[in-house]
Amino acid sequence: MADITRRLGWRHLRSAPTAHVRHHRRGKLVHDGPGLSFWFRALTAALSEVPVDDRELAMTFHARTSDFQDVSVQSTVTYRISDPGTAATRLDFSVDPDTGAWRGSPLEQIATLLTETAQQHALDVLARTPLAAALADGVATVRERISGGLGAEPRLAATGIEVVAVRVIALRPEPEVERALRTPAREQIQQEADRATYERRAVAVERERAIAENELASKIELARREEQLVEQKGTNARREAEERAAADAVRAEAEAARTVRLAGAEATAAREVGEARAAAQAAWLRVHGAVDPATLHALAVTRLAENLPRVDSITLSPDVLTGLLAKLGGGGAGAEAAEGA
Repeated sequence: MADITRRLGWRHLRSAPTAHVRHHRRGKLVHDGPGLSFWFRALTAALSEVPVDDRELAMTFHARTSDFQDVSVQSTVTYRISDPGTAATRLDFSVDPDTGAWRGSPLEQIATLLTETAQQHALDVLARTPLAAALADGVATVRERISGGLGAEPRLAATGIEVVAVRVIALRPEPEVERALRTPAREQIQQEADRATYERRAVAVERERAIAENELASKIELARREEQLVEQKGTNARREAEERAAADAVRAEAEAARTVRLAGAEATAAREVGEARAAAQAAWLRVHGAVDPATLHALAVTRLAENLPRVDSITLSPDVLTGLLAKLGGGGAGAEAAEGA
């Protein structure tokens, strides 16, 4: 929108560089161009402002495919007014000399023209395309058809409008149909996910089984080694017992031989001692055999006296003394009786 100010009955217009301004005074074109700035009188001026920048027009419309399914088309058309003079003569771009606002709605007219033209070509191509093909490859087909149709539309060229680009954002079916179409894909994805889950579980179970088998094999190997250890310990104990028994046998044999030798030596020594004693006794008897018996008696008394114990003192108790006296008294009476007889 042009910027208009008032000064003493005059008006001053200042437009943007992207706006093409046409100023007619008394039917004659006085100013024509983008980004102008000039003074004018409101009573004699006819002003129009045509935007010459690129503009985006978003459009959404419904169509029906060849299998009678409704789809919505979301697209965007980029356009610009390439011939402002022609557009100003075909559409109402006049502005109020006091406010600078458009008196009509030219951009809405352009939007309606572009939308209806694009919709016409999109409906034409979708009406011969089934839903599955439209959802798979319909975006590119519809974009090409709309772009070609807008480029060949004579009314746009006659109005001075140039289509810069066409973009088709999406083709969407009805929500129920879209859910129905998503179901097989979702089921397949779910099946793939379940299969991956089952495979992961199978791998986990297989790994657990391998771990359990390894643990069992380790236990079996440990038990086998323990059995070998017990067997080796038994063999060692048996060998040790055998060695100990053999050593004891050797020791017993040696002890028995030593005992036999010792007994033989002792028997020999005893025999020799006995023989010596017998010889000595025989000699002693031979010596004493030739001696007078009185001499032998004297030697016997002497030997007896040598063997008697030594008596240093004799203590007589009253009881002993009384007994002795009694015995002595009895002896005397007996003697006297014997003598009287």
